[in-house]
Amino acid sequence: ERDSGEPDAGAGSPEARAKEQVAEVAAPYRVPLLAAPGVGAGAAGRRSRSRSAHGRGTGSRRPRGAQVHDLHIPATVLAAAPHQHDRGRVGPGLVLRADDLREVVREGREGNLVLFVVDASGSMAARRRMTVVKTAVLSLLLDAYQRRDKIGLVTFRGTEATVALPPTSSVEAGAARLRSLPTGGRTPLAAGLARAAEVLRVEKLRDPARRPLLVLVTDGRATTNGNDVDRAADLLKGTAAVVVDCESGPVRLGLAVRLAARLDARLLPIEALSELGHPRKAS
Repeated sequence: ERDSGEPDAGAGSPEARAKEQVAEVAAPYRVPLLAAPGVGAGAAGRRSRSRSAHGRGTGSRRPRGAQVHDLHIPATVLAAAPHQHDRGRVGPGLVLRADDLREVVREGREGNLVLFVVDASGSMAARRRMTVVKTAVLSLLLDAYQRRDKIGLVTFRGTEATVALPPTSSVEAGAARLRSLPTGGRTPLAAGLARAAEVLRVEKLRDPARRPLLVLVTDGRATTNGNDVDRAADLLKGTAAVVVDCESGPVRLGLAVRLAARLDARLLPIEALSELGHPRKAS
């Protein structure tokens, strides 16, 4: 489960720099909706389900305060109807009590923090694979902009993981960092996962209502041993995640599949991102 990678030269050594590549990016495309499960309560957006004051009605509930802001009339009638005889109702009209009142539960869409964690190691650069990867991530970045998400970018290669872009609303900054991202060297997968967990921890303190969605783009090969990767993955337990499997070729090890299971994440082959999409212009 280890990445044979490059020689032991560090990422900053002349040998490693000589092996660095900066892959091009092709035309982006529409991608399928990737959403956090459940229902949140974050800022309005167009990605995941959320409680909303202006969305479509999905049910009813008892008022949470002294005032009723959005009366659900049918539910209120149904709550009051069985008690009319006991309340001495005579003639038309319902006898209502405060306990009968119901509010409308509305559901809309929220924006999320989409944190991209991108494997930029030597194994990902093989056979022009990184062009495919960068194009996929750029497509996801543009999708996040349209859905009013915040985005962040963590990359890992060589000996460490780097926060290439702290959480922001600027898709232009994300696209620029992605286009100039070099590839090469070993695959510190555990470091990438640990750095992602730290970014999400800090951002949770800053914006607790905004739910995160981790998008890990990798072939699953790791320079470090599997135990280190498992421990780092455990730091992300409970985080909604998608693993984009970049493994290709006739012989596949299935390491990204195992990683997705460890993260309890949705698994998508990288080809699946464009299967239902169409070319689009970058904004």
